[in-house]
Amino acid sequence: MIPSRAASAAPNPAPEGSAANESPARSPKPAFGSKPRKRPKPSPEAVARRWATQLERKRPGLMSFVLDRLGEINGRPVWQHRLEPTSELILTILTANSADINAEVAFGALRNRYPSAPTPQGASLEPRHFPGWGGVGLPDLPGPDWQAVEAAPIEELTDVIRPGGLANQKAPRIQAALRALSANGGYSLEFLRDMEPLAARDWLAAIPGIGKKTASVVLMFSFGTPLMPVDRHIFRVADRIGLVPPKSDADQAHDFFLAMLSPDRMYETHVLLIEHGRRTCHAQRPDCEHCPLAARCRLFTRNAE
Repeated sequence: MIPSRAASAAPNPAPEGSAANESPARSPKPAFGSKPRKRPKPSPEAVARRWATQLERKRPGLMSFVLDRLGEINGRPVWQHRLEPTSELILTILTANSADINAEVAFGALRNRYPSAPTPQGASLEPRHFPGWGGVGLPDLPGPDWQAVEAAPIEELTDVIRPGGLANQKAPRIQAALRALSANGGYSLEFLRDMEPLAARDWLAAIPGIGKKTASVVLMFSFGTPLMPVDRHIFRVADRIGLVPPKSDADQAHDFFLAMLSPDRMYETHVLLIEHGRRTCHAQRPDCEHCPLAARCRLFTRNAE
């Protein structure tokens, strides 16, 4: 008898317990309605390191080109101590969205209204100008009496600093910063000198109204801490050249610059870029014709390398 086709096609049963009888391993299905697990979002520092690597691969030597060309024209700035740290902090608050020269006037008014000590006999009243500063400069005199500034009626303090602009916003911010310092044991910021740069920046940035830029300015100009403050001038230049990713902002740019720069070049980079933004790379009508960076700037040449 000839076996049927179905019977002939049937496979021989495998021995019990053999691999053929075992079900293939399957990954468990997610419960109905559950969402697939997302990968953890990379930290800002990791994103910045990836950008720095990508930029160097696609546009090699761009940062060095920028610093070398600006350094040839303006010279290489060398760090020098500016003000004591608390004065630096309050002065930086006064510069927010205001011209540096107006902030100088407001800071001088604070010194006059709330003096911490008489002007030393024979002290020079000549202003000292510093690299990267957009005003005339300030005389080397004792700072204000910070306790008196903190305790002043808010209306009075607002009137004192009114020449600096946005006084209604800045007076409460100044007093909030001074309250945070006094709650820490006094108005001195000298303890930040010995902290790791990012830890010191984070400590200052935790004060209401103080961001990465203000904290970085205070630490770099007071102690020479290797940080890179990014203001509107610096970000504008960096964005146009392509040193930072498209659609990034000035706050994020702090991390990108820290990833791109060695510690010994941060002060130089800050000063050179801020002066270039003020003199040449203006917000309106930048002077691209006379810009030493035009050959590699993507505002001037869309696909510049």
